[in-house]
Amino acid sequence: MGMNCPIFFTFVIVVQPFLSTPIEYLKGVGPIRGELLRKELQVNTFGELLSYFPFRYVDRSKFFRIADIREEVAFIQVKAVLRSTQTVGAPRSKRLVATVEDHTGTLDLVWFKGHKWVADKLFPGREYVIFGRPTRFSGRWNIAHPELELASDQPPPLNEILRPFYSSSEKLKAKGLDSRGISKLVSNLLLLDKFYVPETIPGEILQSLKLIQRQEAFVNIHFPGSPDQLKRAQTRLKFEELFFIQLRLIQQKFFRLNKQEGIRFTHIGEYVNRFYSHHLTFELTGAQKRVIKEIRADLGSGKQMNRLLQGDVGSGKTLVALMTMLIALDNGYQACIMAPTEILANQHFQTISTMVKDMGVEVRLLTGSTKSADRKEIQESLIGGDIHFMIGTHALLEEYVRFKNLGLVVIDEQHRFGVAQRAKLWDKNKVTPHVLVMTATPIPRTLAMTLYGDLDASVIDEMPPGRKPVVTRHAFESKRLELFGFLKKKIKEGRQVYIVYPLIKESESMDLKNLMEGYDAVVREFPLPDFAISIVHGQMKPANKDYEMQRFIRKQTQIMVATTVIEVGVDIPNASVMVIENAERFGLSQLHQLRGRVGRGSDQSFCILMTSDKLTNDARKRIQTMVHTTDGFAIAETDLQLRGPGDLEGTQQSGILDLKIADIVKDEKVLKYCRSLALRIIEEDPGLERPENERLNHHLRMIHKYEHNWGLIS
Repeated sequence: MGMNCPIFFTFVIVVQPFLSTPIEYLKGVGPIRGELLRKELQVNTFGELLSYFPFRYVDRSKFFRIADIREEVAFIQVKAVLRSTQTVGAPRSKRLVATVEDHTGTLDLVWFKGHKWVADKLFPGREYVIFGRPTRFSGRWNIAHPELELASDQPPPLNEILRPFYSSSEKLKAKGLDSRGISKLVSNLLLLDKFYVPETIPGEILQSLKLIQRQEAFVNIHFPGSPDQLKRAQTRLKFEELFFIQLRLIQQKFFRLNKQEGIRFTHIGEYVNRFYSHHLTFELTGAQKRVIKEIRADLGSGKQMNRLLQGDVGSGKTLVALMTMLIALDNGYQACIMAPTEILANQHFQTISTMVKDMGVEVRLLTGSTKSADRKEIQESLIGGDIHFMIGTHALLEEYVRFKNLGLVVIDEQHRFGVAQRAKLWDKNKVTPHVLVMTATPIPRTLAMTLYGDLDASVIDEMPPGRKPVVTRHAFESKRLELFGFLKKKIKEGRQVYIVYPLIKESESMDLKNLMEGYDAVVREFPLPDFAISIVHGQMKPANKDYEMQRFIRKQTQIMVATTVIEVGVDIPNASVMVIENAERFGLSQLHQLRGRVGRGSDQSFCILMTSDKLTNDARKRIQTMVHTTDGFAIAETDLQLRGPGDLEGTQQSGILDLKIADIVKDEKVLKYCRSLALRIIEEDPGLERPENERLNHHLRMIHKYEHNWGLIS
């Protein structure tokens, strides 16, 4: 030990994969632009820049004569000589105007910003290639902030017959990264000597589907040489995007069904039988019975249940969830429900506590408003097994919340939780809990195939007996006096009314009625003591919000003026009228959810959609759809066609449907083919271990290198 031993250092050279190279190392980026690209576009690496696709292409091979400019042409390209420049206008509205001409006429170019920078680059007498959107002002054609290049300049190093256009932001534009600037960065990337895009699809699939190589697709998606090249690039990249989503979902489902052990709930005992015989005061619908049978089969299979339960508002999903929780209790396990809002969590707590009253079932509520002393007591009771059903919000995800033997997790309106948030429930127990995901948002077939392809699905497509469909009417602002008369009539009959507004505070950018203005108008029209009014919005303290809700529930107020916080979780059978102000500003899915707040009792209910007189075509179609149908799935299909997948099911936070190029509506045929192909591959080679699937396995692991196995808890 006393000897002087040489010390050896091992130097490990980490080879950075080309596409993983940090974006600031690209020519033209650097640290400042790199940070902006990260914040504004979430572009961190060479690969992410390569996958930042253009949203539009303009044919730059065509030139217009100035005399041939027409209003119906969105963009034009002309060759013209610069004749003069001048700065005009008062200091605060100063603008630079340059006049150019060709042999057929003159055209004004206008800049409202960056006058000095632009003026230094303009040379009278020189010929320019000018590109932009033409508008007509005071009888003259002009282009604001055009793209300019000297006609004598060499063409760009990459083919730009079809000029790509990229989305940018004000902060990026301020640093020279407008669409043209981003295009230049992509050009720099593609021209690097080391530029290389590894292939991800086996050669056999490429050949059978006649798909081009991945590297060729990326080059042509940014700088297509022809419309045909662009189409072939889009086809290849859409296929890849949808195929790997399906491959991942199907592999996860295979793992769950064939490899993952689940708790076996085989016993239907005292709790279920007692509840069914003595506490259930009405007959289950046929749909509820069918779904409970499907769930029982899952729970007794020895595999982990991961089931999606869809059903319109009021269809009885909560009752199905409760009976599933009672099965868990009969088998010696705890159950929990996680809801996205305190209102919804409170609603579940009140409903379930009432339904299992006098059954010896301990039900507790945990939300952000729960006091510290109560939290500690809940924590001890959960670990000790004294609490049978735990109902709560995001608070259930806190580190201190631990269960003795959690056997079932029910997640309501799960699209409102991020994937990482939901996965925290995974660590609450030593065993794998069964999962029941509930949603009142009907999910179109194509979206369900993509978003929930790894779940088994059940649908409650039948409403409880005695429920009358809600009558939906469309009214313009000019009919407001008639509306107030209708509301007064219903209130005198003993009914209650919701009036929903899209905003809390006045918006400068949109002409919307805001909540406070609406509240004042309602107070003037419905004065005390004949009428009492509640007000609820998302910026209120939870205690104040709950106070107002309770007043309405106890019929101490007849009108509730609210924002969309009442979209879920409010079940008041006596409220039979829903007025939605500025209904044209809501999506179809949200309108359908809001309408579901009425029609909970046996009385005829009404939903009044108030709009301005001027409606866009899409807004008109949304309103007409709501008036003509109460079928949630028909509404969801229309919504998907009008809006695209968007954030219909929280896809932005779920990370599953972050599609960059595919469109699940327009590309439904591709999606179906990708799913069938992925099914065939996973059935033959679940682990993707065969040599021919090596590329698929490698790319799938690279995509999800840093992710948990979300397939186990969706």
